Amino acid sequence: MPISPTEFLKKHGFEEEEEERDHSLRHNAMEHAKHLKRPHAGTPHDWEEWERYKKEHPDEVEDDEDKH
Repeated sequence: MPISPTEFLKKHGFEEEEEERDHSLRHNAMEHAKHLKRPHAGTPHDWEEWERYKKEHPDEVEDDEDKH
């Protein structure tokens, strides 16, 4: 009788993570909102918005430009 992957991992000492990571769109959107970063693309309007937000909320932004 074949053994399931979960049983195999347990048998060999690899415990399954207590809680699987949430990959839902809602979770990903919340993570993105919590860690605002410089956009990689967008319209000129998007970039103007980004620059304005960065000036108004500097403590809430992770700016890649500061690292270079």
